[in-house]
Amino acid sequence: MIKTIGIRREDKNEWERRVPLVPADVKELHEKYGIRILIQPSKIRVFTDEEYLKAGAEVREDLQEADIIFAVKEIPLHLLEKGKTYVFFSHTIKGQPYNMDLLKRLMELECNLIDYELIADADDKRLITFSGYAGLAGVIETLHAFGRKMELNGYTTPFSELLQAYQYTSLDEAKAHIRKIGEMIAENGLPEELTPLVVGFLGYGNVSKGAQEMFDLLPFTTIEPGQLESLTTNGKNDVDNHCLYKVVFKEEDIVKPLQGEFNLEEYFNYPERFESIFYNYIPCLQVLINCVYWTENYPRFVTKENLKKENSVIERSGLRVIGDITCDIDGSIEITKESTKPDKACYTYYAENDNFVDGIQDSGVTVMAIDNLPCEFPREASEEFSRELTMLVNGIASAEYTTDFDAINLPPEVKKATILYKGRLTEKLNYMQGFI
Repeated sequence: MIKTIGIRREDKNEWERRVPLVPADVKELHEKYGIRILIQPSKIRVFTDEEYLKAGAEVREDLQEADIIFAVKEIPLHLLEKGKTYVFFSHTIKGQPYNMDLLKRLMELECNLIDYELIADADDKRLITFSGYAGLAGVIETLHAFGRKMELNGYTTPFSELLQAYQYTSLDEAKAHIRKIGEMIAENGLPEELTPLVVGFLGYGNVSKGAQEMFDLLPFTTIEPGQLESLTTNGKNDVDNHCLYKVVFKEEDIVKPLQGEFNLEEYFNYPERFESIFYNYIPCLQVLINCVYWTENYPRFVTKENLKKENSVIERSGLRVIGDITCDIDGSIEITKESTKPDKACYTYYAENDNFVDGIQDSGVTVMAIDNLPCEFPREASEEFSRELTMLVNGIASAEYTTDFDAINLPPEVKKATILYKGRLTEKLNYMQGFI
């Protein structure tokens, strides 16, 4: 029997140009495994319909003949079909309220749901992710916002020349420009009034690795969290204005147990036993890039209370911009009030009156909260994602979905990522019943 899969057109917003499978990998799947591939036409997709036709796919609006549908983002409820297998980022595993209707509808239609976010190896390391590209684009967007904010304050910095990530024709072009800006900093320095320019990274996972990969193209000196206070309070004598200062925060730096000594495993399993101490670092940072995984069980790291404590920490500190790449609304960064899109990437928070103003302002703390940053490098992000996904597609397409879940012959990495099977939550994901 010919195996048929479908690739849905992305239409969540005009910025979403990514694909789960690129033409080169579609060609391999078709020729190597005999998989029939249907793809919906799209005017905004980074790869053209003609490229998919040449790769052996059928470009057609109707995907009914495909039993398995691949997408990147969520699928509108009215397009879901009974009994099909869907593979996409569902954004449901944290109990996200805005997608509970999606989960319920998939259950009503007795569908199977496989979520890329949960595809992982035996050590629970994620295998298919756009996370690195979120970091790469997020640093550019954050430093772009910083450059614009400094212009409003009368300071010209090399960051004033930085474009937004989507305005570069490729990732290589963006990196080349960052390197050029780095050369300008190394040669001419930064305004002394802005130094030491300290950039903090919350987290050290895939998102942070991507963010640091881009940041590390600039001249920088790495410091530990414990060095921050002395760096920022001992005057300018020991400060190098020809570089930035980079600090990466780990769990033991940003939380403390309510009782006893810090234990990482305890923090992961019982986060309610800990409280944030990140407020100690806020006055020492000018830019904060948030890359940390967070659920509401964990402490917040930047709160409104922090920002207006003791005659307004904001006024006493250098914190100018937060790049919230994680983008949990009202989450680890409490002033992330909503997600944004590249054309309106930022808003600014004023602690003194608990007020938000659209755009980048000369004062307050500006928040960059684009929630689909990888779409700013759609070609490169799609190629890497597709390369990882392609290795699992035949296993997904070949599985026998009429059997019991215990007996299904899905690849183990995919089986653990199956949220729904025949409309029911799988055992590992049964905790989500509480969200529904």
